[in-house]
Amino acid sequence: MGLLRTILIILLIYYGVKILSKIFAPYLLRYMSKKMQERFGGQFQQQQSNQQPKHREGETVIDKVPNTNASSNKKVGEYIDYEEID
Repeated sequence: MGLLRTILIILLIYYGVKILSKIFAPYLLRYMSKKMQERFGGQFQQQQSNQQPKHREGETVIDKVPNTNASSNKKVGEYIDYEEID
């Protein structure tokens, strides 16, 4: 009798959760999608505000100054002239 009662309780809980999930799943998904939309919208707005140009149109802007201390190694090796052999 105890085994049959346990199986019956498990089945009732299973079908109860199944029915409740069909009822509350659309509300839960709607809530989650609204939260994700707010989060991504906030990130998009922040990204757009960071990309605003800080200079006037037509103005030349140099973001990186080249390194003037770059020295070239003049002693690379000797030049060997190759001839093509047929």
